[in-house]
Amino acid sequence: MKTSVAVLGSGGKMGFRVTRKLVDAGYDVRAVEIGEPGRQRLAEAGIAAVDVDAGVKGAKVLVLALPDNVIGKVAADLSPKLETGTMLLILDAAAPYADDLPKDRPDLTYFVGHPCHPPLFNDETDWAARRDYHGGIARQSIVCALMQGPEEHYALGEEICRAMWSPIINSYRVSVEQLAILEPGLSEMVAMPFVDTMVEAVEECEKKYGIPRQAALDFLIGHLNVEIAMWFGFSPKVPSDAALRLMRFAKGVVVRDEWRDALSPAKVKEAAELIVYGKGA
Repeated sequence: MKTSVAVLGSGGKMGFRVTRKLVDAGYDVRAVEIGEPGRQRLAEAGIAAVDVDAGVKGAKVLVLALPDNVIGKVAADLSPKLETGTMLLILDAAAPYADDLPKDRPDLTYFVGHPCHPPLFNDETDWAARRDYHGGIARQSIVCALMQGPEEHYALGEEICRAMWSPIINSYRVSVEQLAILEPGLSEMVAMPFVDTMVEAVEECEKKYGIPRQAALDFLIGHLNVEIAMWFGFSPKVPSDAALRLMRFAKGVVVRDEWRDALSPAKVKEAAELIVYGKGA
């Protein structure tokens, strides 16, 4: 029998996916779920839900598949019940980077892992994998950070993350701060606003200029395919000189000069606190 792992929030959207993966990988999984819809989802998959005390007792690893704004409270409530060396594995850097984990238990291990999700350009040939945008069927990479605990615990945390988000392409080790720069920094503070703006631009083409929405969408998605491939090195970068001049002109219209601040540790810390505590909202 492999390591005992308690998954808190095991019937939720993310929790259910990782719970099934851990069960399939042969771990001693304790599926902790208090919500009736989640318990029903687990039951339909043949997984018995347990209460918190039964799940946590003796577990080597606790996976906190919970909303960021409750992780700190749950961890604090559980802390007195945990044996020395127990690992808390958090699936996002927000709560750890916002200093929301118990500070009075230096004998616990805090580990953070997060999936990269399947890459836009990949070599998947199975149709289900090609349409898997979140991961679990298609291959994806992961990033991991050992925030607190002995160095030898890194291997265990990475092993659990590899199982939860399999199949895996690459596993990257980073610091918690670096993981927070990746998310929420790179993914949610840089990429997501641009994507949302592109959706608004498609709507603007339709509503203001009378262009059929599907025409604008097809045009944008097709050009994104070409431009992302060129700029990120998946195909030769061969835009015309005129296109490059226009890009530089357009960046002055649609991109703020100080956009790099979104990746600074100070701004990422502010973002993590917004996620966890609602500060600055």
